Parts: sequence; structure tokens; C-alpha cells
Amino acid sequence: MTDTEQEVHAVAERSREAAAELAPLTRDAKDSALHAMAEALELRAAEIVSANATDVERAQADGQPQAMVDRLTLTPARVVEIAEAVREIAKLPDPVGEVVRGSSLPNGLELRQLRVPLGVVGIIYEGRPNVTADAAALCLKSGNAALLRGSSSAFTSNSAIVEVLRAALTDTAVPQDAVQLVPGSGRDSAQALMRARGLVDVLIPRGGASLIQTVVRESTVPVIETGEGNCHVYVDAAADLDKATDITVNAKTHRVSVCNAAETLLVHADIAEKFLPRVAAELIERGVVLHGDERVTPLVTTAVPATEDDWSTEYLAHDIAVRVVDSLDEAVAHIRRYSTAHTEAIVTDSQAAARRFVSRVDSAAVLVNASTRFTDGGEFGFGAEIGISTQKLHARGPMGLPEMTSTKYVVTGDGHVR
Repeated sequence: MTDTEQEVHAVAERSREAAAELAPLTRDAKDSALHAMAEALELRAAEIVSANATDVERAQADGQPQAMVDRLTLTPARVVEIAEAVREIAKLPDPVGEVVRGSSLPNGLELRQLRVPLGVVGIIYEGRPNVTADAAALCLKSGNAALLRGSSSAFTSNSAIVEVLRAALTDTAVPQDAVQLVPGSGRDSAQALMRARGLVDVLIPRGGASLIQTVVRESTVPVIETGEGNCHVYVDAAADLDKATDITVNAKTHRVSVCNAAETLLVHADIAEKFLPRVAAELIERGVVLHGDERVTPLVTTAVPATEDDWSTEYLAHDIAVRVVDSLDEAVAHIRRYSTAHTEAIVTDSQAAARRFVSRVDSAAVLVNASTRFTDGGEFGFGAEIGISTQKLHARGPMGLPEMTSTKYVVTGDGHVR
């Protein structure tokens, strides 16, 4: 075992001990700790911003894109927003101890299935230092110990935030080791975390497709895939074209760099001639480049020819792939081939078409006459989320606090033997 692996395993061991202490705590105890964390973030905002300046200066010197530098940057106002997000998490219902189901068996045994924490949750994430506090707070509220591994670009910022959060826990019932940063900023420390099976209960990657796929391929710890979103909007022959235009433009341009932004537009051939020029004009006005197939480019002369790669690309930018299809079933076949199973939307006034689309599209969220941008824990009324799961085991879709738990059965008898 390398020195890095030994260091990471030592931290994970402390996380396991902290998770055992954290699991039985009451909601009041956890909420009190969260409020202490929020207050500490505000009181020590100047320290955090000063540490963050080191990361920002390094990113600028390395020639990182301005958008990435902006995501990395913390200001006093942004730190206050992070603290407020922690307080909002404290307001959410505590899922731990909830009875999922219960019954009295014919033999007299009392059976209850209860929500319990997952244990040690490792989070591997990119860029944004705010995720450090968000992830720590979500884990704590759901009774889990957080083992955090941010990107090297934000290492100084993340270290400062974790130090503030841990110090805030000193006078609370929550053990300090419930929030820890994985030591090191090199690839070897991330790999050691991915291979800490038996010490870490689950890993959740938050970031781009490359990060997510790397964690999925290399981890021996169970992984919940989140985030990668090649999302589709299908405009049916029976669509209201005004609604279809508004939904498409919102899904693509409301915020292009997020996982629930639309990346592909599928249009039924019966309405393509009417719909495509008008939606293209709206998208182009907002700076969007259309990558169209051979049936799109004659209708939208500014569209660039689409390649095979365009259909599977998560642009996260002002680009959208556009294809004309002859039927709803052809649209579904395209989605099933190229989608990342995140979010798909249909625009139609036909209930039969909507039902057929919903029943045949196998994604975490399927929307009818609504923008893909609604696939979000806050928009769904769940409060904060750790991410949007695109896999099928344990959790799927926006992961709120209940999805940060597992369950166990409690069986009560009176001298029962079998």
C-alpha cells in the first residue's frame, strides 16, 4: 500500500467511526450543528475568500476559461449564499428513522422497514467550492459522514471551508470527523478513495462526463452516477407550436452549462417546415448554433451539418443538435440510442402520443409539455439535492435527503422461534 493510500484509508477509518456516532443523533442535534456551520461560514468569510484568491490567481495564470474561473471564485456575498444554503438544508425534514412500511405478520411478528444513513459517503467533484459545504450539509442532515474530494484547482478553497466546518462542530453533538477532506490533490488520492471498498459505502461523482465515467470505470466502491445529461426535446406532429417554441428555447438557453439543458431537438416531419424556421430564429437570436441533419439544413440555412458525434454530445454550450423524424417511434428510437437517460421531453396536444412517449422512453425523468430545466430537486419540491442520478439502482432522478439513505428491517417478536 502506498503512502497516499495509507493516508486516505486512515481518513476513511475516522469517517466510519464518525458515521457510527452520527447515525443515531436526533434531528435537533444535527440541525444545531448545521446552524453552527452556517454561522461559522459567515463569521470566517474573509478567511475563505482569501484562501480562494490563491486558487483564482493560479487558474488565471494557467489560462483557464473565464467561465471556469467564475465558477471557482468566491466573494463575501457568495459565502453568505453558501451559508444560507446550509440553513435551508437544516429546515428540511429528517428522513432518518422514517417508517417506509410496516405490518403485523400472521405469526405475530411486528415488521418495520426504517430509513437509515448510508454510512460514509465519498463525493468527488469539480471546480465549484460551494459544493464542499453543500455536500457536507446534505450528508450530515441525512446522518452520513462526508468524505470530500474536490478538484486540485479548488484545493486551497476547499481546505479552508472544511477547516471552518470542522471547527464549527467542536461544540456540537456531531463529531468533527463527520466532515473530512481527502488528503492530497493529485490523481493518486482520488484513486485511493475510489478503491477504499469496505471503508467507503458509496461514491457520488459530481461534474462532467469525463469525471463521472472515470469514477464508474475505476472505482471498486459502489457508485451512484449523476449529472451527465444528453437531454432531448421531441416536438410531436400534434404540438402547439407556440408552446413548443417556448419550451425548446427555455430548455436550451435558460442555462446552457447544466445537466438538464436540452442538447438535441427532434421534430416531427409533419410540422418541421412550419416549426423549424421559427424556433431556429429564436435560438439563433440567443446565440445558439444549430447542428442539423440533411432535412434540417434546407429549412435553416444557417445550420451547420450534423455529424454522428453531435447526437451523443453533451454540449453544455450554445449548441444544439437538430433532427427531423417521421414518427414518434423514430424519435423514441433515437433517444434510446443516444440518451444518457437523464431527461427527455415531449411537446404534444395528443394524450395518446404523450402516453406512448412516456411508456417507451427509459430515462430518469420524462416531461410532457414542460422544459427539461424542471428536472431539479428544488423544482420538484425536494429541497436541496446531491445530484441527479441517471442509473437505476437505489436512487434515480434528483437525489434529495431520502435518497441519501438506505433501509433496514426491524423485527419485534415475543419469544418467537421458527
